[in-house]
Order: sequence, then structure tokens, then C-alpha cells
Amino acid sequence: MTIQLRYAHVTVTDVEESLGFYRDGLGLEIQNDVSYGGFRWATLGSSDQEGLGVVLSTPYAGRSQEDGDALQELLTKGVLSAVAFRVDSVDAVFEKLLASGAEVMQEPSDQDWGPRDCAFRDPSGNTVRIEQG
Repeated sequence: MTIQLRYAHVTVTDVEESLGFYRDGLGLEIQNDVSYGGFRWATLGSSDQEGLGVVLSTPYAGRSQEDGDALQELLTKGVLSAVAFRVDSVDAVFEKLLASGAEVMQEPSDQDWGPRDCAFRDPSGNTVRIEQG
């Protein structure tokens, strides 16, 4: 049996604003950009990892009002799960995201457990870790 991760969902307050971080800052490519039923979501990926997509959508896309409200509250608090990316040069990506105005949580540093990494908040407040690998 073969199993692979296909999508990772990241809840954002505004898809367009988030594209500036994930597409322009991180360099992910838009695979799909859909408007349907008054909502929009975008799937981004990298040719370095074919078949895996990061889906950006708002709390209410495909959810009930009650569920969307609950997810929006967690997003506003900044307590949703973090997303982590592996890159060739954490310092180069750090400088690119810093120049874009992204909020720095942690500058590049060598961790006691091994990797060199840094962390940012995306425009919606999600934690995004960048690890050199």
C-alpha cells in the first residue's frame, strides 16, 4: 500500500492577502484558484514536491456559520496548527520574507535538536516555520 499526503489546509482571513506571503514570499506556485458559492480558495504547491498542495481558504468556506465562527475565533487568537516548510537556504528565505514585511517570530538559528530554522506569522496570524534541510 502507498500513502501520500495530498493537501494541507491553512485557514486564512483573506485568500488574496495570503497569496502575497505564500506565493510571493515563499515562492509557491498557484495550482488552482477557485471561486464557488461566494467563497474562494487557492491551492499552491512546488515543483520540488509534486502532488502536494497547500490550500488557503477562509473559515466559512464550506462550513456552517457556527463552525466558521468557531474557526474564525481560533484563527484570531493565533492558536491554529503551525505549518512548516523545508528549504535549501533558510537565511535566503528569511531575507525574502523579511523584505516583504512579514512578521518575524524567530530569526534564523541553529536548534539544539538539529535543524537551522526561523518562524513567521502569515498575514492571518498562522505560525509558519521554515527549516533548512
